[in-house]
Amino acid sequence: MSLQSLYLAYIDNLPPRLNGVKKHRNIALTMDDGIILMTDHFAPRTKDKHPTILMRLPYGRRGFGGIAEAYAERGFNVVLQACRGTEKSGGEFDPLVNERADGLTTLAWIKDQPWYDGRLGLSGPSYLGYAQWAICDALPPIAAMATKVTSADFRSVVFPAGAFHLGLWLSWLQVIDGLRERPLKMAGTMFSGGVERKTAKASMVLPLVEADIAAVGKLVPFWRRWFKESIGNDVFWEAIDHRHRLTATTPPVHFMSGWYDFMVDQLLSDYQRLVDVGHQPFLTVGTWTHISDELQRDNLRETLLWMRAKLLGDSADLREKPVRIHISGLDEWRDYDAFPPGPATQQTWHLHPGGVLALSRQTASEPDRYVYDPADPTPNIGGAMFAFTGAGPVDNVSRESRADVLSYTSEPLDAPLTIIGQTSITLYARASVPNVDFFLRLCDVSSDGVSTNICDGLIRVTPATPVETDGTWRLNFTLHATAHAFLVGHRLRLQVSSGAHPRYARNLGTDEPVGTATTLVANDIEIFHDPQRPTAIALPAFDIR
Repeated sequence: MSLQSLYLAYIDNLPPRLNGVKKHRNIALTMDDGIILMTDHFAPRTKDKHPTILMRLPYGRRGFGGIAEAYAERGFNVVLQACRGTEKSGGEFDPLVNERADGLTTLAWIKDQPWYDGRLGLSGPSYLGYAQWAICDALPPIAAMATKVTSADFRSVVFPAGAFHLGLWLSWLQVIDGLRERPLKMAGTMFSGGVERKTAKASMVLPLVEADIAAVGKLVPFWRRWFKESIGNDVFWEAIDHRHRLTATTPPVHFMSGWYDFMVDQLLSDYQRLVDVGHQPFLTVGTWTHISDELQRDNLRETLLWMRAKLLGDSADLREKPVRIHISGLDEWRDYDAFPPGPATQQTWHLHPGGVLALSRQTASEPDRYVYDPADPTPNIGGAMFAFTGAGPVDNVSRESRADVLSYTSEPLDAPLTIIGQTSITLYARASVPNVDFFLRLCDVSSDGVSTNICDGLIRVTPATPVETDGTWRLNFTLHATAHAFLVGHRLRLQVSSGAHPRYARNLGTDEPVGTATTLVANDIEIFHDPQRPTAIALPAFDIR
């Protein structure tokens, strides 16, 4: 037993340790094209047969060794493998591209091992989850999956709503490069704000294709290739989109995510896809970010219980209902049979002049106006983003004080309002330049004036976007999913702006390609709220008493 596995067992409240562990390090596994992937095997020190859990990762095996040992101590063979081009594995790291081929070769190797008994589980968060989906249709009859903060489709993660997820990928570049070249130094950088500081600096580089040098000090082949080959290229993305592998024969899946994870909507879409073909997946969603400590703790325990239930037939500790979600505001967990937990009652709030948000419909009014200047981009504060510091629920008052952010606020609520799911918004807008983004954010304003972001969404407008007869756009937004209770005395607030930098690459106001654009054009924006152009927000309300 290592100190790491002992610590994990304590903080995660794991079931008792059953056996010792024998570690086989640095197994050189040869892929079909001759590339060597370094692989570890953690074996229960018993003569019995045991199921296997496979985790394929680009972050280095060392950081996952304690997790692997904790599983092995509780009766599982565990295989850890460094993805191609990461840590000590050979080849070039080309994100998403090689995970199916390398994963299938690894599965074939596992099935040839004398300790393999026909039962196989896949586990892991984020990129590890994507690697699971890449091979989910090649698993044995007795199999299970535990996917966390991930998706089978990454196109909408790289280019959400046509924009570029800049902060995510500049930060990820640093993590992948740092963990391979200087793992201990990178660990300190990740949790001291160093990644975010370098991302902020690199995000201002133009053209963006050169930002890899600012982020990691060298050219990054996949970064350059994405800008050159992937934008608008359906063939590029179809080859690495694994949603079609989610079928009636997919093994049982436990999904885990957070309301402030940047892939929560994609994960919920994968969940719904399996529900639609007859599955009853487990779903756990907390008020977590992508890297929340609480998510990691629940991840380990819930995965262990899930694998015991599906691979060992021991469901004693599995919860009764398949869906468990945390409702922020109330700070309570609720269990349901499905997600969403039933039909919502739509509650529609309307924008009014003077920064008012109300249930009453609009009367005649002039539009509100602001100027978006890409040379001074509207900053992002908090939210569902990839960051080691600053993600999640944050006071947005400083953002709302900017001249390029409009805020519409309700009167204090006289009854609680709980929303579960996705909020819809119809926005009527016009701009002097037909290349513009709109970023909408719903906040909860407490009685002491703290404005906490709950959910948000972005749309990129281009000259091809349909225009109404009066020259305005009628834009239909869907904010990312959430579960939140606005308490009595709190107020609703909707922010309207044209960016959230560096989370999303700023819209420069031209038709230049995102990777090579260098021209900056300011934009005059109008937001309408009159009877002919009634901008409104529809909340998915639930009575959960």
